[in-house]
Amino acid sequence: MTDIAIVRVTFADWTEAERIAEVVIDEQLAACVNVEHRCRSIYRWQGKVERSVELPALFKTTLALAQPLADRIAALHGHDLPAIEIWPVAVAVEIADWVATETDARPSDA
Repeated sequence: MTDIAIVRVTFADWTEAERIAEVVIDEQLAACVNVEHRCRSIYRWQGKVERSVELPALFKTTLALAQPLADRIAALHGHDLPAIEIWPVAVAVEIADWVATETDARPSDA
């Protein structure tokens, strides 16, 4: 097993999620993006409890590219404060090599 990162982001709609996914894949910051089904988010924003329907998306990348990817997503995202989380995860060496090959990273030393 070796490490990669999942960058989890929520979006307001499919259009924004897909647009940003295509940009970061084209720029080789992510190897794959899974846009998931809608979820209900309840949160405090500017002193009020808010409710919204959002789309979570999981961006697969290398640990080295996780922060640059998060920064790029933030620059493209429509929210004032996009919810962007970086999760290091252990995966099979073959998956980590694929992620590295599809981003501008180098395959891992397996």
